[in-house]
Amino acid sequence: MPKNKDLYTSPLVERNASREMAELFGAQKKFSTWRRLWLELAKAQKKLGLNIKQGQINQMARHLDNINFSKAARYEKQFRHDVMAHVYTFADAAPKAAPIIHLGATSCYVGDNADLIIIREALQLVAAKLATVIDLLAKFAKKHRSLPTLGFTHFQPAQLTTAGKRAALWCYEFVMDLREVEYRLETLPFRGVKGTTGTQASFLALFDGNRSKVKQLDKAVAAAFGFKNTCPVTGQTYQRKIDTLVVNTLALVAQSAHKMCNDLRLLANLKEIEEPFEKSQIGSSTMAYKRNPMRCERVTALSRLVLSLASSPPMTASEQWFERTLDDSANRRVVLPEAFLAVDGILQILINVTGALVVYPKVIAARVAAELPFMATENILMAAVKTGGNRQELHEKIRLYSHAAAAQVKRFGKPNDLIARLKADIAFAKLDLEKILDPKRYIGRAPPQVDEFIKSIVMPIRRKYRKELNRKVTLNV
Repeated sequence: MPKNKDLYTSPLVERNASREMAELFGAQKKFSTWRRLWLELAKAQKKLGLNIKQGQINQMARHLDNINFSKAARYEKQFRHDVMAHVYTFADAAPKAAPIIHLGATSCYVGDNADLIIIREALQLVAAKLATVIDLLAKFAKKHRSLPTLGFTHFQPAQLTTAGKRAALWCYEFVMDLREVEYRLETLPFRGVKGTTGTQASFLALFDGNRSKVKQLDKAVAAAFGFKNTCPVTGQTYQRKIDTLVVNTLALVAQSAHKMCNDLRLLANLKEIEEPFEKSQIGSSTMAYKRNPMRCERVTALSRLVLSLASSPPMTASEQWFERTLDDSANRRVVLPEAFLAVDGILQILINVTGALVVYPKVIAARVAAELPFMATENILMAAVKTGGNRQELHEKIRLYSHAAAAQVKRFGKPNDLIARLKADIAFAKLDLEKILDPKRYIGRAPPQVDEFIKSIVMPIRRKYRKELNRKVTLNV
């Protein structure tokens, strides 16, 4: 529960996201990153010849994390400028460095670069949790690789598949998402040291027109934060299209999660597979027997939030005038954290659910048995012809028996008695119907497909993320 019950707090933090993701978008992380950016800028400027004393550097380095947030809030109320509020707050903590903090920089030097640093760390966390979901789904797929289950197209009975093969389908979508996250991480640029309108004019002035030093400064600060590339050109901000690419990537995870959890909700209704249900869990305040799939429902709810948030960054990117406008700021402060927090909450729940899915093989087998006789009619026809029957006459018998059996099911709510009808007809007396109706004869290559998928696709992911797997998740609610 929130500490101050008078104020609204985000359910994404209180109920869904992990502490590690919430901390990435907290004030401490943000503003201590700003201070690190100011420190690295000063260090690089000193190295390139500006008159910056080591004592100033040392004093800055001692005050990276001890931020006086109350003072910063007072300064911001006075200046109506968050960056200058924190410049003054940092300068009060490191007075020797006051003359050189933020030297030559624009607000977006700290704002944008810090956002990109945090986005990178958040994407790394998403990647690790995606790998965990992939690993757990692959384990489930392996375990149930050969369990025949009724396949559905249009949510109507179709040919058989296996429970493991279906899980591999879910798993592969998350694999595609992980690849997109990894690509985004590989190509995410640093804004760098670009100045007020991106021309680096202020830094050119600081270095007396030495263009080489200005370029070195840009590369040095990027390298200090582990970025391979910087934006080759910027206005005052990095291109807001980058936010679109990032949130679109998160929306891919939401799509996969929504699809899988919808399937699980339907399977729970069919009583074939369900999410874990704890010993003291209450499914309904009135219907004591209920076992609602509340975790999967929460995933679909959060997924819809992410999908809706993904519409905002492209509008923001489209609205930027020339080198920048400030109508992006208030929007980005909400959209970027909430998209990551929601996806993190989704992945937290998925790790919890996929690690403890409950399967009911007898229910699955009963549904297969109810539908398989219809699906097996062609095999029965071919087998009966091989025993000497007339194909056309046999076809007509099967057609009539099938319609009669279907009527028993649909009109009278009785079991499918097609096999009993065939057994009573001498034309099918020589057939081993039990053998023909073995469900494993109708699952095609589903089991080896699962094996091949795990070997070629999942195993490299397991090797790459081996230190991240087996993470334990405790849901907030």
